Amino acid sequence: MSRADEIFKQNCRDILTHGVWDTDQNVRPRWDDGTPAHTVKKFGIVNRYDLKAEFPILTIRRTYFKTCIDELLWIWQMKSNNIKNLRGHIWDSWADENGSIGKAYGYQLGVKHQYREGEMDQVDRVLYDLKHNPASRRILTNIYNFQDLHEMALYPCAYSMTFNVSGNTLNAILNQRSQDMLAANNWNVVQYAVLVHMMAQVSGLEAGELVHVIADAHIYDRHVPIIEKMLDKEGKAAPQFVIDTSVTDFYQFTRDSFSLQGYEPHAFDDKIPVAI
Repeated sequence: MSRADEIFKQNCRDILTHGVWDTDQNVRPRWDDGTPAHTVKKFGIVNRYDLKAEFPILTIRRTYFKTCIDELLWIWQMKSNNIKNLRGHIWDSWADENGSIGKAYGYQLGVKHQYREGEMDQVDRVLYDLKHNPASRRILTNIYNFQDLHEMALYPCAYSMTFNVSGNTLNAILNQRSQDMLAANNWNVVQYAVLVHMMAQVSGLEAGELVHVIADAHIYDRHVPIIEKMLDKEGKAAPQFVIDTSVTDFYQFTRDSFSLQGYEPHAFDDKIPVAI
């Protein structure tokens, strides 16, 4: 069983067994039929993934690896906030008639800021510091911009990355205010594991540990039966992550720069309803 499977199953069992339901509260999310989308949650889950040991993708159900990368590149490379620039349709419910999700995600990463070394956006600042100031304890991004929240279709869930170099190893912390465990947990883990590999390679470093901090880790009421079926499955070995080692410029990576060898997840036929 992959380590990602073990962590996911442990998290979900903990939430279902010891979590707190919000059925006594007036919640914002709704199902497509207008019914309130209630959750059972645990506060303050912290997971650690050793990227040197294996790639953290689920095998108890398929995580769509290439689609994860498409969204990652849309946010971190293109710094876009328009779904017309995105292959997938996961953001369709939050976009306006022009395709915009407002001043969210990629938009925030692309805003220029003034530094002593010149004007840079958040991504370019990270790339600069990893090469020139690897001992710095200030290498991070944060897209939870309070000034612009009212112009975002959805407040950022995964809102901050902190990068830290130890010797020749790049480690990172992903901070997340909210996590839909079924629909988004492994999706985000896969994305940010790939991001650490990308940042490490173009900086002459090795990818180390990804620490995932989740403030509100929850399972939606209509997801519980699906999760319970997944928990009965026996995980398989993690696949081998392959990255094009010839790429030395962060902005030259494409979806085809990455692949998985030996990824054979369990069949998964359930459709996952998404609360809006």
